[in-house]
Amino acid sequence: EIQIKEPIEKEVNPRLLPGELLLCEASTVYKYIHEDGSNRGTCGKLVCTNFKIAFLDDDSASDDNEPQLKNKIIGENDITLQCVDQIYGVYDEKKKLLTGQLRKYPEKLIIYCKDLRVFNFCLRFTKEEEVKRIVSGIIHHSQTPKLLKRLFLFSYASAAPNNTDERNQTVMFDTLEDWRNELERTKGNVQYKVVTTNEGYRISEKLPLYFVVPICVSEETILKYEGRGIPIWCWSCHNGAALLKMSAFPKEQDDSTAQMQKAFLDGIYKTISKPPYELLKTDDLSSSLPSLQDIQTAYTRYKQLFLIDNSADFWATDVKWFSLLESTNWLEIIRRVLKKAIEVVECLERQHTNVLLIEESATDLCCVISSLVQVMMDSYSRTKSGFQSLIQKEWVIGGHGFLDRCNHLHQSDKEEAPVFLLLLDCVWQLVQQYPAAFEFTETYLTVLSDSLYVPIFSTFFFNSQHQKDTNTTGESLETQSGPFRFLTVWDWSVQFDPKAQAFLNNPLYAEKPKPDKSQRKTARFKHQRQLSCPLTQTKSSPKRGFFREETDHLIKNILGKRIGKFINSSDEPPNSFREFYDSWHSKPVDYHGLLVPRIDGTEIRVWAQRFLRWIPEVQLHGGGTIATAARILDLMEEVERLQVKMDEEHSQAVSGNIHAVPMLRDSARLSSLFPFALIHRQSVKPALPTSTWKDLEDEDDLVKRDDEFVDLSSDML
Repeated sequence: EIQIKEPIEKEVNPRLLPGELLLCEASTVYKYIHEDGSNRGTCGKLVCTNFKIAFLDDDSASDDNEPQLKNKIIGENDITLQCVDQIYGVYDEKKKLLTGQLRKYPEKLIIYCKDLRVFNFCLRFTKEEEVKRIVSGIIHHSQTPKLLKRLFLFSYASAAPNNTDERNQTVMFDTLEDWRNELERTKGNVQYKVVTTNEGYRISEKLPLYFVVPICVSEETILKYEGRGIPIWCWSCHNGAALLKMSAFPKEQDDSTAQMQKAFLDGIYKTISKPPYELLKTDDLSSSLPSLQDIQTAYTRYKQLFLIDNSADFWATDVKWFSLLESTNWLEIIRRVLKKAIEVVECLERQHTNVLLIEESATDLCCVISSLVQVMMDSYSRTKSGFQSLIQKEWVIGGHGFLDRCNHLHQSDKEEAPVFLLLLDCVWQLVQQYPAAFEFTETYLTVLSDSLYVPIFSTFFFNSQHQKDTNTTGESLETQSGPFRFLTVWDWSVQFDPKAQAFLNNPLYAEKPKPDKSQRKTARFKHQRQLSCPLTQTKSSPKRGFFREETDHLIKNILGKRIGKFINSSDEPPNSFREFYDSWHSKPVDYHGLLVPRIDGTEIRVWAQRFLRWIPEVQLHGGGTIATAARILDLMEEVERLQVKMDEEHSQAVSGNIHAVPMLRDSARLSSLFPFALIHRQSVKPALPTSTWKDLEDEDDLVKRDDEFVDLSSDML
């Protein structure tokens, strides 16, 4: 049986953006709601445009169920074509992946999204011709290969007025002046210089127009191998040590060519390494970190844990959650990447050694490590404008292939890899460990990850600066009067109004204290450091993970085995690394100095807000980080009001400038899913059926594996 709201006789039309065209639609479509396991649904219209797939409900969203972080571009029931991951059809209760031309059309459509949403549409009551048009249209426009100019990015740029926010403080690094200012800011202009050798892209189309190299590197040297083998500057430490990256030579070369290239590299290294004053350490990331294929495989497994169709599927995986989580290897990759970044930090900070990161193209893992090092060592990169400038410098201008790595054109699955999401997950680990050190919130990182799939911004839809420039200079489709003017994702006013943007800013950010308050600063940081010191928490959180009843004997056994193996991993850091790591963590934290993430054991966690936000079963009613923020913001607002009242009494009226997150007072309505969703109906954990116990008895991964058992009975109670 299907329980549905009766359709209202009212025509519902989609809200189209400039340049957006309606391609196909189907009426009398029912969108399922699976919160409590019942087949409840809402009647509406399913449409497909050249920008998105949208479900148009008959009922207008009320204030009670409308998300607080409302996006002005994408509605709650909208899916951009680039956000569609996989489409399944249901035939006689059996799921089948839909691709290409279909001989038979499904009675139910399931759309899995890259932002982890899952949409279930029932087509049983829709006219047959409409079903054919809408299913074929969705598959064709979201899954088949397309040309770059067919992206909605170009249609929108042609039709939309360009009202960009000129007050944006993000440094775009597309001018010579931007690079010179960055060199001056980091005091790197003594040993490094900006070169204009690649103007007109005469050296390489993969390199940016302007980049920084050591002063001793000549223009002829850069030209010799089209930029390969040239150390390119990323950032300079306060002690003069620099972080560099290099595009490696192809490994498969004949002997004579390999000898010439080796001699060339030896000469380059000698110009940077001048013992005992200047030392150089090279690090080939392709051999010391997982390959892009390994990263893609791990993430594919990892995201499957969160693409939940219904409540029954969720509870079916509950008892083996930790085993499934470990088997994906995603958290282990994050740990290895953070460990590598700490090793680079140690060389720069303690050994005063230049570090040269080497990779085939220097546009993937080099971007991840160089960005993490700067976030950990440079407090400017932990501000919102500084972090955005960092992404521009290392990723957008640095030549990361967003178009291929995100597979926006569906031209080659082999090139797809979630490299940028890996960075954001690593930064989130730092944010959740040291929240006061960051001007932005985890919500900012979540929204930034969602923006990867919004094709009205050019930021994440080109492979290089050259590709963008060559496609920007083409005349627009309608006006035929000039180049495209693309929007940048850093203008958050395009997606969110001021109240929603408040969610992106951290009200607890520790402002840099003035010099004369240094003693007070040290005392305050010492106290906060003690609160966040690892291993001081002796009791596990009663609501960590997916489990509602962690005292269950089976769950404790499984949890003990998983954690036992994870903590006793054979991949222990080397002694020098461990000495630096332990030494830093034994001292008070300076939130405007060096930050070193904790990476041992269970310190690496699931990015809950991004991956769990659409699963109502994992919500904490009135709990989670948002509950803490709500109480603190209430106090901040009260202080602000008292300050204004005092000023008025002294006849010095001051206009209130309260940047608090809206609607946080009614804490009873909040859950840990806020601000992406409000409170949901509680999902009750079913009694464990006999068949599940039998399955578990035969489950080698859970019961019969010879892992070291850790008795957690006393710790978990």
